[in-house]
Amino acid sequence: MGKSTFEKNGGYFIDGVAYMDCKVTGEPVANVSEDSVSVIGSRAVMGMVGMPDEPKQKVSTGRPAGWHFMNEFVDKDGNVFHKGKEQPDLKGTLKPTKVKPPKKRKKLTADEKLFKQAREYKKKLKAKRKNKK
Repeated sequence: MGKSTFEKNGGYFIDGVAYMDCKVTGEPVANVSEDSVSVIGSRAVMGMVGMPDEPKQKVSTGRPAGWHFMNEFVDKDGNVFHKGKEQPDLKGTLKPTKVKPPKKRKKLTADEKLFKQAREYKKKLKAKRKNKK
């Protein structure tokens, strides 16, 4: 008995499951149709599309968060920005903007949260009583 078209195209069976090797990487691809002529595996497709295996790290610009919302921001190189848009004609005319670090917020414990809610509730009750008089 001769080979089927599937087997002629490089397909093979392992425990009744149809396999074919990826034409780019050579890795076995499982559960392919017996009508398949060739196969490209998921890794090869992701490489073609430009999806990296590992996510890339963001590169810091050295500007603080929210700099593009500021009315005026001057970076350390002297570039001037008004509401995020660069003003090349003003480059080097102003001193760099001093950025204040964000305030550290103290994380409340469960008890502190409960006491805070109780205080706010008592204030609301007091305000309601005053409005009724």
